Amino acid sequence: MKIHEKYILRCLELGENAIGNAAPNPAVGACIVHDDKIIGEGYTSPYGGPHAEVNALSRIIDKNLLENSTLYVSLEPCSHHGKTPPCSDAIIAAGIPRVVIGIQDPNSAVNGKGISSLENAGIDVITGVLQDACREHHKRFLSFHEKQRPYIILKWAQTSDSFMAPDAAIRGDEKKPYWITGTLARQRVHQWRSQEQAILVGANTVLADDPELNVRRWAGASPTRIILDQKNEVSAGHRVCNEIAPSWIVSPEVRTDLPSHVVNFPIPFDEHLLDNLLKELHKQKINSLFVEGGSQTLQAFLDSGLWDEARIFTGAMEFRDGLKAPDATGRIVGREIIESDTLLIYRNDR
Repeated sequence: MKIHEKYILRCLELGENAIGNAAPNPAVGACIVHDDKIIGEGYTSPYGGPHAEVNALSRIIDKNLLENSTLYVSLEPCSHHGKTPPCSDAIIAAGIPRVVIGIQDPNSAVNGKGISSLENAGIDVITGVLQDACREHHKRFLSFHEKQRPYIILKWAQTSDSFMAPDAAIRGDEKKPYWITGTLARQRVHQWRSQEQAILVGANTVLADDPELNVRRWAGASPTRIILDQKNEVSAGHRVCNEIAPSWIVSPEVRTDLPSHVVNFPIPFDEHLLDNLLKELHKQKINSLFVEGGSQTLQAFLDSGLWDEARIFTGAMEFRDGLKAPDATGRIVGREIIESDTLLIYRNDR
C-alpha cells in the first residue's frame, strides 16, 4: 500500500467517529505524521466545535515536529469563517510543510479555496488520494452540496414471502410494531438511526404501530422525526410527538392543534410533494434522511428515483397475506446474515 493511501485510510477510520454527530458539517478525519509515525489525530467535533484538523493539531505535544510533518485529511480544509475559524489558517500558522487531501470540498464556500490558501502560503498540497473511498465516506455531505438534497436511505423489513405487515386478523388491535426480524437486526436499525440527521415515515405507519422512532438500542443522538400526514391524523397523543427527539409534521395546510415543540411544515400533497419536501430539508440543513416506511411512502421514493440506498431485511417467517413490501431495485452492494435474517443493501445508480 502506498504511504499516502495508508494515512488517508486512517483519516477515514477517524471520521467514522463523527458520523451522526458532526452534521451538517462533514465527518472529517485528520492525522499528522512525522517520520512515518502519527503524532496527532482527530475528527470533526459535534456541530459548532473544532474541526478535524484543529483537533489533530491540539494533540501535538512537541510543536517543533510540525515543521517536518505531513497533515493528512479526508476532505479539503475549510477556508472560511463559519462556527469556527478557517482550518487552512490553523494549518498555515502551525508551519506544516505538506498536506495530503482525499477529495476537494464541493461546498461553494470552500471548493478549492482551502487548497489555494495552503498553496499560496508555500505548502506542498497533494490531492485526490483514495477518492472513491473518500466519496463513499462523505456521501451525505456530498449529496447535500452536489445534488442539493439529503442523502436518502430507504429501509424496510419483509418476510420470506415479501410482506411488510400481516393481515389484520393476525396482527390484532394493539397499536405496536409487529416484528419480522430478530433482536440483532433491530439493534442494527438503531445504529443506523444514530447516524442520520432525520428519519421519515408516513402517517399510516404512526397510526398502525405508534412508533417512537428514536435511538434506544444503540448509543447516539436520535434523529429528527418527520411524519407525512396528509389527513391531519397524527396528534399529540402519538409517541412521535413526544419531546424525546425533535418532531416535524408535514401536512397540506398549517396546523394549530399540535404541541408547541412540534414543528409543522405545510407542503401541498401533490405530484411535487417529495421534491418540495427535499427542498425544505435542504433549507433546514438536513444532509441525510432515513426513510423507514410505510409501503406507500417507500414506493413513492422508489418510483421517483429519489433515493441513494435501500437496506432490506428479509426474515425467516411467512405471512401468506398482508401488506406487500415494495419491489427492490438497483445494484446489490452488500449482503449480510444476521441471526436468521438476511440484509441486502442496494444502490441507486440512476
